Amino acid sequence: MTQRTLYATALVVFTLSACAPADEGSENSAQPSVEAAPATLAGQPIDAQPQEVRLRNIRQLTFGGENAEAYFSYDGTRLIYQARKPGMECDQIYVLDLATGESEQVSTGEGRTTCAYFYPSGDEILYSSTHHHDASCPVTPDFSMGYVWPIYDTYDVFVAGADGSNLRQLTTEDGYDAEATFSPVGDRIVFTSVRDGDLDLYSMAPDGSDVRRLTDRIGYDGGAFFSPDGSKIIWRA
Repeated sequence: MTQRTLYATALVVFTLSACAPADEGSENSAQPSVEAAPATLAGQPIDAQPQEVRLRNIRQLTFGGENAEAYFSYDGTRLIYQARKPGMECDQIYVLDLATGESEQVSTGEGRTTCAYFYPSGDEILYSSTHHHDASCPVTPDFSMGYVWPIYDTYDVFVAGADGSNLRQLTTEDGYDAEATFSPVGDRIVFTSVRDGDLDLYSMAPDGSDVRRLTDRIGYDGGAFFSPDGSKIIWRA
């Protein structure tokens, strides 16, 4: 996706996953009962908009700044996300405890970061950053025609402890390497790269070895996620 809008991150605790019936006015269109949100869940309860008929128990988790790209840890107790807090020039990576609502910055504070994700074990994280090329923020693109997603060629994928410690670089090729997510099985990472001249999907082992190209058609391929059994991916194109 080359255009993204950043919103305050909200957690939808329970949603109706089935499609709506064709006749919204029939008895079959009545919404099923939905469990209440756990009392220990952090955040501010907010009402769904009138058109959001399938959403219940929404809680706002972040306030102020730009917050986006939030993903759960595999045990469901934490979120990892990118944010540009008030007074900051660039997005950094944060981990939010869903019980307390407390967040902790886990990236270096240098460069620009994006697309963070938990390892299945929960004790390590993935994210992409430009800090190793320049501690300052890369040049902001022209937003005169709307929000655009810059494809910085200085992005590389990194792994670190869940608290940001022991940072290691996984990709070293020239060009954009980002949008990495982990297989629930724990054997592969999928990510977007421009290393062969076009934005395509690749997979690699957890240590950055055994890189394999997965897509080869012209145009953007990115934002990939694994199926629960790790046998398939779904992505934007």
